[in-house]
Amino acid sequence: MNFGSGKTKFVEGFLSYFGLENEISSPTFTIVNEYQNEKATIYHFDVYRLSDSSEFYEIGGDEYFDKGICLIEWGELIEDALPKNYIHITISKDNDDDNKRRISIENIEY
Repeated sequence: MNFGSGKTKFVEGFLSYFGLENEISSPTFTIVNEYQNEKATIYHFDVYRLSDSSEFYEIGGDEYFDKGICLIEWGELIEDALPKNYIHITISKDNDDDNKRRISIENIEY
C-alpha cells in the first residue's frame, strides 16, 4: 500500500455499513480509533508510525482482536502480530487513472 491510495476512505465506506461514516477520523497520531453502535465495535488502527510489532504489543494492540472488528492500515508492518486468520486487503492506485483504485482481497490462514 502507499500514501493516498484510499485506505481511510475504504474504512469510511466500511463504517457506513454500520451507520458510522460520520464518525471517522484518521488514527495516524492516536494509533487506534474506536467506533461503536448497537451492531458492532470497530477498531481502526494506523500503525505506520510504529517501528515494529513489539510496539504494537506494548500498546496492547493484540488484545483488540477478540473485542471487535479490527481494520489495520499498514498491517504489513506488524504482520507477525496479526491473528492466524485474517482478511488482507490491498488497495493500490491505477497506473493509468489517479481517480481509480485496484482492490485485492485475500483470506490469510496459518
